[in-house]
Amino acid sequence: MTERLIPVKLDNYKPLREIVFEHLREAIIKGKLRPGERLMEMQLADELGVSRTPVREAIRKLELEGLVIMVPRRGAYVADLSIKDVAETFEIRSALEALAASLAAERITPEESEEMERILVRIGAAVEAEDFKQMVELDEQYHNLLYQASRNDRLMQILNNLREQIQRFRTTTLAMPGRVRGVLQEHKNLAEAISDRNAELAHQLALEHIENAENALMEWIREKQES
Repeated sequence: MTERLIPVKLDNYKPLREIVFEHLREAIIKGKLRPGERLMEMQLADELGVSRTPVREAIRKLELEGLVIMVPRRGAYVADLSIKDVAETFEIRSALEALAASLAAERITPEESEEMERILVRIGAAVEAEDFKQMVELDEQYHNLLYQASRNDRLMQILNNLREQIQRFRTTTLAMPGRVRGVLQEHKNLAEAISDRNAELAHQLALEHIENAENALMEWIREKQES
């Protein structure tokens, strides 16, 4: 596994199988369990500090969500990202984020604009330190602040419904060589357009940012399929 899992913390209000399910689901979305990786029940149970039964139940539930696939006589694997999944998600995301960016250019507060600049400085520091976990977290903060600045609660709700797919794609694309520096520059350009109250430019830059992310992920999938 690319990153060790930590033992689950028991919650008196939730069944153990639900806690394990949420833990594994988050690990897949955040890229700790990578596409195509085999899920070994015993190994997962040992790492999470539980028996195999809740792990087995969690894997079955993850299969129903499409995050895990069962291969006859071989076992369970983290589902690969398909070109169709990526295309459909990014088609929606590009339209919504471009709208959020244009609205943010009209409605962002000075405090939010300053916070966006602080996040960009922290992203730059994470890039220099090659702190991948911090990069992913800060990238998510940047986009969440962008959504917040749109002042459109329904738009934010729809984008939040895509959060898991977006986070899974984000983790994959930011891990690509050289991509993080491109992302940082795209974020800086977008933040400047928003700060300048240029809604039209912000809309266009958001579209380009999402298109670049989609192209990078598509290329990664094609290379993986050909290898």
